[in-house]
Amino acid sequence: MFYIVPPLALTALTLQLTTTYEQRYQFYTEAVARRERFLRAAKFSFTIASIIRSYKCKSIELFFRRNLVSCKNHITEEEEKLTWSKQHTQGADILSRTINSTQGFYVKSAQIIASRPDSIPQEYADALSVFTDSVDPLPIEVIKGVIKKELLVQRGEEFEDVFEEFEEVPLGSASVAQVHRAVLTKKYGNREVAVKVQRPLIEEKLMGDVANLKLLAKLFRRADLPIDYYTVFSELEEQLKDEFDFGAEAASMERMRNILTTDENGLHRESPIVTPRSVPTLVSRRVLVMEYLNGVPLSRASSEMQKKGIPADGVEAKLFARKLLKSLTTTFGWSILESGFFHADAHPGNIFILDDGRIGLIDFGQVKQVDRDYREALAKVILALDERKSDDDPDDLDRIGRSVAELGIELKDNVPAHGHAAIAMWLFDGSVETFPNGYDESEMSPNSPVKAMKEFPNDLVLLARSTVLVKGLAKRFGIRWSLSQEWAPIARRVLKVTTEQLVEGKSRKTKQQIKSWGLAEGKKRGDTSSCSDEEDSFICGSKTSAKT
Repeated sequence: MFYIVPPLALTALTLQLTTTYEQRYQFYTEAVARRERFLRAAKFSFTIASIIRSYKCKSIELFFRRNLVSCKNHITEEEEKLTWSKQHTQGADILSRTINSTQGFYVKSAQIIASRPDSIPQEYADALSVFTDSVDPLPIEVIKGVIKKELLVQRGEEFEDVFEEFEEVPLGSASVAQVHRAVLTKKYGNREVAVKVQRPLIEEKLMGDVANLKLLAKLFRRADLPIDYYTVFSELEEQLKDEFDFGAEAASMERMRNILTTDENGLHRESPIVTPRSVPTLVSRRVLVMEYLNGVPLSRASSEMQKKGIPADGVEAKLFARKLLKSLTTTFGWSILESGFFHADAHPGNIFILDDGRIGLIDFGQVKQVDRDYREALAKVILALDERKSDDDPDDLDRIGRSVAELGIELKDNVPAHGHAAIAMWLFDGSVETFPNGYDESEMSPNSPVKAMKEFPNDLVLLARSTVLVKGLAKRFGIRWSLSQEWAPIARRVLKVTTEQLVEGKSRKTKQQIKSWGLAEGKKRGDTSSCSDEEDSFICGSKTSAKT
């Protein structure tokens, strides 16, 4: 009779007889998740393809209207700008709605794109900016269920034992988690806190999404895209693995705080930004309770300024912009150059403007560590940029180019000269007005320095996210801002310390060699007590010589 049983039913029967309920549940869940990821990837890919096609069609239409003299609908320059603006608005709306329906890593991609308003049309920047902190929130019952399961059950406590107040409307809701304001009970200090709760099953969803995006990027690797997105998504995939462990995030928050408040000599210094601290006893893999920062994310700062009647181009706004840029620049300079450990997911939803005027930085789920050799190579690039006489001096450009090559950046064949120097200026100096050899600042330009690279080195992906974030903010505020000028003092300190450590290490090694030689000479002469371990090797050598 079994030959008439359909294959799917036979598979189901086999699973029923040979597995437990938990194993069957996991099998079906994973199968559904794979199907869902495929459908969401297909939907996203189809949307991107349709947007690209609409731009191609619009380009052809405008070409004929612009170049055919006999065309009755000959278009003016002003009409063309308006046409493109409408096209951008339409494309941005379609993309935004698709990302909102697919969620997952597509939201993370939107955050990355939205953090670069200098490199995309304003219509896209506006449409995608909502994803920095306003993803559709989960119901409060789901949030409380995660907290109970991940934090309270193992402690034998009820919700009311820990939280005196818990606001149901989230402060922010992102791709991985959402955050609620709460007040702890007297037992836990009766303080105001922010509670970060991970979305259920989000790890599998996001990792599947990034795998699909890598596949898509690999297919278009030979296309004329601004950068190698396959390398970018590969690095993000590697970093994303740590974002689901809130215990690791709590440790990263504490480490970053120490970096920003302690200088290279171990002395206390004033941190340029405020970072929250976790409540150590209230941290699990999927729940993180931390200090509450009273303020608004940078993504909402513009609307808040409008409410207060502060003009966007006024003196007060400009002063604030410079303070923001200085705080972020110093933070990234200290963390990247001094320690190599830095925040790798900074975007306007993670940067806060606090009520007291200070700048806050949250969400340390994605961090990056680069080694000492890389930090030294980067410091040399910064100094080469800072010490150049002009933007087109051949000797200066050669020096910058040699330094950049040490970062592992390789150029394509037959690209214009001084490509390395142009890449350095694009990454670290937003004050440059004219790039060497016809290179163009815009990433979308066919002459972009980024397109001169064979591929984007992995270590540079997240570092570049930090630098271009600052560069993009500076451009939005209308300020020419040079990271290389701001980081130059830090780079000099880093290289000086490295040189001193190298000299000290060589001196110690030389003394040890002389000491070993003195002992050996003493043993040859039968004098086994000629030098103790505590004595200086130069003295040992003198004693041996005197006895001889």
